[in-house]
Amino acid sequence: MKIPIVNKQDEIVGYKERVDRNPEDIIRLTSIWITDEQGDILLQQRKLTKKNNPGKWGPAVAGTVEEGETYDSNVYKELEEELGIRGINLIKDKKYYGESNTGKRFVQMYTAIIPRNTKLVPQEEEVENLRWVSKDELQKWFAERPEDFVGFIKDLTELFGYEN
Repeated sequence: MKIPIVNKQDEIVGYKERVDRNPEDIIRLTSIWITDEQGDILLQQRKLTKKNNPGKWGPAVAGTVEEGETYDSNVYKELEEELGIRGINLIKDKKYYGESNTGKRFVQMYTAIIPRNTKLVPQEEEVENLRWVSKDELQKWFAERPEDFVGFIKDLTELFGYEN
């Protein structure tokens, strides 16, 4: 499946196969920052066999927008694929531009609050592990071991007020 390549204004300028993408290409991602009723954050560990950032921790859900998708259609697809969740209300939040070790991107953020006991069905090919952490645990973990996280987690923690 091809992915949209966009310019600095987030306008589609072409499409490429993922494997043909170069470091200068800007792509579109979606991400969901999920918390529970107490404000604990759900993190996802990427599968150890992933090409980019294997075993790194990041937001509960993240995905690359593909050809024919919008940010909104992609995020609901990713939520169902990665966690097996349907029918929850996502709140569209900030969109930002960022660069990390894997390239350039626009990330459209969404937030959701779900009950801690929500049945989660992690996608076997994508998700190694899921973990609920408190704000304090996340700050401490990130301060001590930033290499455990995907490159754009620092942007996310700052966007949502979790920075040190």
